[in-house]
Parts: sequence; C-alpha cells; structure tokens
Amino acid sequence: MAQILAIDYGKVRTGLAVTDDMQIIASGLATVATNELLGYLKTYTEKENVELFLVGEPKQMDNTASESEVLIKPFISKLRSTFPNIPIERVDERFTSKMAAQTLIDSGLKKKQRQNKALLDEVSATIILQSYLYNK
Repeated sequence: MAQILAIDYGKVRTGLAVTDDMQIIASGLATVATNELLGYLKTYTEKENVELFLVGEPKQMDNTASESEVLIKPFISKLRSTFPNIPIERVDERFTSKMAAQTLIDSGLKKKQRQNKALLDEVSATIILQSYLYNK
C-alpha cells in the first residue's frame, strides 16, 4: 500500500496530513506557503509513495460551494497536470477548522500557541484525512 495525502488548501498557507503506508493512522505532515505547495508536493512524492490526494471541499451549510472554491479549482487543475498518475478525491471539510481549534484547546495548548494558524491548518488537514479513513 501507499500513503494518502490530505490537503487543506488555503489562500496563504496550506495544511497537509498523511497516512502511514498501511493507511491506518492520519498524522499532520506540514503547513506550507500555498505559493510553494506544488514544489513541496513534487519533492515529497519523489521520496514517498503517495497513491491518492484528498483535497478539502469547503461547503456552505446549505451544501453549496464556498467562495474559496474559486481558488481551489485552479489548484486542482495544476495538481492533476503535475501528478497525472495520482488520483484526486474531494472531502467535505465543513467544521474542520472549528474541530481543529477545539482539538488544540483540548490538548492543553496555551492561548498564544493556539493562535498559530499554521498548526491549525495542519490539524484541519489531519481531521479531513481521519474522516476519510473512518468513512472508507
């Protein structure tokens, strides 16, 4: 088996999470500046065997696409052309930011540490990946 890599795409920075090779455990990988994301993924996939990209799909409460979807669609096109042999799936990411914030609170981090947006993005990507594994 190979890893699944989850992407919580953002305008400024993007959270990444990855499974182990047996696809049992989801772990935070990194938070990357969005303008450096494709380069990071190229380097990562040269070293690791990734069989699937999961990209968060932001939706409104009424199930319509979020306004950030206009940023994600061009990214997915670039991702497909850069990695034509790795399939891409979308995962509903509603509430992941709130769940990530609560996870940081529950973990006992101090308020100053919880304000680290990069950590929040990485935890959000991990939650997206974990929900995918749970529903798989």
